[in-house]
Amino acid sequence: MELDGALGAVGEFGRSQRRLAAFLVLLQVYVACQSMLIVLVGAVPQYHINQEEIPASRDELAKHTQFTDNFTSIVTEWYLIKQEAYKVSLVSSLFFAGLLIGNIAFGPLSDKLGRKPVYLSGLFFDVIFGYAAAFAPSYEIFAMSRFIVGIMNGGMSLVSFVLTQEYVGKSFWSFTGSLTNLTFAVGIAVYALLGYYIRQWRYLAFVSNCPGIFFFLLSLLLPESPRWLYSQGNTIEAERVLQYLALGNGKERLTIKLKPCAGTMKTDESAPNVLSLVKHPVLRWRTVILMYIWYVCSLVYYGLTLNAGELGGNLYLNVALYGLVEVPAFPLCMFFIEKPWSGRRKTMTSFLIFAGFACIITMLLPENAGLFFSPTSLALCGKMTVSAAFNIVYIYTSELYPTVLRNAGLGVCSMTCRFGGILAPFVPSMKSLNPSVPFVVFGISGLSAGFLTLLLPETLNKPIAESIEDLQMPKYQSLKSKKVTQLEENT
Repeated sequence: MELDGALGAVGEFGRSQRRLAAFLVLLQVYVACQSMLIVLVGAVPQYHINQEEIPASRDELAKHTQFTDNFTSIVTEWYLIKQEAYKVSLVSSLFFAGLLIGNIAFGPLSDKLGRKPVYLSGLFFDVIFGYAAAFAPSYEIFAMSRFIVGIMNGGMSLVSFVLTQEYVGKSFWSFTGSLTNLTFAVGIAVYALLGYYIRQWRYLAFVSNCPGIFFFLLSLLLPESPRWLYSQGNTIEAERVLQYLALGNGKERLTIKLKPCAGTMKTDESAPNVLSLVKHPVLRWRTVILMYIWYVCSLVYYGLTLNAGELGGNLYLNVALYGLVEVPAFPLCMFFIEKPWSGRRKTMTSFLIFAGFACIITMLLPENAGLFFSPTSLALCGKMTVSAAFNIVYIYTSELYPTVLRNAGLGVCSMTCRFGGILAPFVPSMKSLNPSVPFVVFGISGLSAGFLTLLLPETLNKPIAESIEDLQMPKYQSLKSKKVTQLEENT
């Protein structure tokens, strides 16, 4: 039988898959804590310099500076204020640069070496350098540790997402994908709660990193992805993993015999790699469109966050709200993406277009329009919808790529996502040209990405391609109308 049929016999979301998926979904709490670490660890407290002239050296600055808030951070430890203030932003930039590298490197590695070994390696070094950052004796070591954590965190979380999807049947990908992103948003609130009770930055970094040990030790028990094994032609090992899942699901007497994967029967051709995303015409156009959509999701998400205005009040409450505002997006995703009349493509198009219009309408509203129609409220609604689009694009991208290139495709798309996040803070500076320019940029980006999504094929209730050869079959084709496909089938 084929792999999807075998998973159906085993149970697409039985007890075994539920346990494995729940474990990897909970990992997102740890990922969120590491991703948001600099928000509290790099927070700038109120301070007073008790002399008129700003001291030239850090030692002199330390003598004349008094911090008034009841928490510590790398700012208070190494006096990163005034002429040294850029170093806090530099650490954040280094972390995102690490995420970029991790997304590029880990995807192809896991497609070639396997999901589990690459995931375990990333998680191991994530934990090690997380502790290095917590005990860093100098700013330079802290910054370098955060850069390496970014590489490992970005790559490891990407592979764990794919691993979660490939444990379960395709009909449950939207559920596990949405739950993964929902848990990340909740993880941000959990980190804010930790920060509220732990005001010393080194203790906070240490405690936030400790769950990584628990996840690493339990991850040693995880089986390899049966989809990856099957796509590599290792049907015997894939059958063994499926038998293990069947046993956990209470199906002890089930006999599984898989057919060879079509993509592994040709031994004279080189193995698929990142270049295959460019060489294959279907994948080439699909990747170009998805890269732009990922880029826009990130650009509009962070752009709306920046233009919603700075939240006053409690620092820890603000961090929690930053995550919790995304929570309503996920039930919306779960409802719409499983409906035949909406599916993945139309739902993501609608969310992106709504986010684009939110930017443009925000530009037209007066500041005293009331609580529910204020620019800030509308911008936060736009952020919720672009968060929903972000959630869908993870699921949608996983379904659009064949198993042999799924991580490579996700890695390339995630790379462009990081570029969007890096560029987003610079767009508001275009207000110097005209106050409306940033909103026009975000609005046009959201609208254009929404309409481009319509060029991609719908994947709801469609089979998953295991190899590049599968894409030659009419049911996997993209960017073609139904009439063209029917003509090809008739000829």
